[in-house]
Amino acid sequence: MTAEPSTSERLVQSAMAEFRDHGFAGTDTNKIARRAGFAPQTFYRWFKDKTEVFVAAYRAWEDEERATLRDLTRQGARLEALVDAIIAQHRSHRKFRRSLRSLSLEVDDMRLARAQSRARQAERIERASSGVPLPRADIVVRLLQIERLADAVAEEELADMGLDDAVARGRIGQILAELGGTDTLPASVE
Repeated sequence: MTAEPSTSERLVQSAMAEFRDHGFAGTDTNKIARRAGFAPQTFYRWFKDKTEVFVAAYRAWEDEERATLRDLTRQGARLEALVDAIIAQHRSHRKFRRSLRSLSLEVDDMRLARAQSRARQAERIERASSGVPLPRADIVVRLLQIERLADAVAEEELADMGLDDAVARGRIGQILAELGGTDTLPASVE
């Protein structure tokens, strides 16, 4: 039996649903509170503003992706299945990801949250690495490549140029293999 989510967890879940459906600019704290089943003022007991709950939703997104990849890895999934899962995660959260990219350019707290996410990912890869580990800078560059390629496929940028996304998918798979394959996959590939 799972425990009922706390008020803050319900607000974060509601915020993620709002941001996924409407993006950051398309929602407000009242919508988030109401979607969670609370009066609007309840929001401010837990979060100072919409940006703070967006950062919390981003962390939840990261945890969700990590859990999906971990489960697939434990099941012995091939790299192609992991690539598909990463792209599906990005595709199902397109508006959220667009807001994430935009806010990272405009809001210091969001830029810092993304940097912290990438640092956590790199640390997990370093800890799980067998053999000669990659330098942290190389790990981060690969994580950034995965992120950008996954967003490009999810946003159908390659299709807009008349290109097949197989090359991008293949490169994501190569990068995952460079990071250690399915044994030491990043806990989240942002």
